Amino acid sequence: MAISLEHITFDCANATELATFWGGLLDRPVDEGASEYFATVGRSSGAHPVLMFIAVPDKNPGKNTVHIDLVSAEWTDEIARAVSLGAKHIADYDEFGTKWATLSDPEGNLFDIGCGL
Repeated sequence: MAISLEHITFDCANATELATFWGGLLDRPVDEGASEYFATVGRSSGAHPVLMFIAVPDKNPGKNTVHIDLVSAEWTDEIARAVSLGAKHIADYDEFGTKWATLSDPEGNLFDIGCGL
């Protein structure tokens, strides 16, 4: 039996707002039925993994956090686009032959956009 990645789940304050950010960044629509409590991106289009956003009253200290790495040949343009959608550009890196930028989404979750060839 094989295991496969089904969802990447974000605990958040407002599911629709965070789903709208990530859907915009990945150029995928927020699925129908989204509310401030629950939203998904990718389910209706058959994309995998599906991004799932669940409102929680308090983020649990010590709970695992998710770090998403994205890649694009036009990485500087994508960084600017992410910022225009509400991301904060934290820092740029050039190490071990790889270039990437670390950003945070509107709720402070970190993610990277790397330079793809």
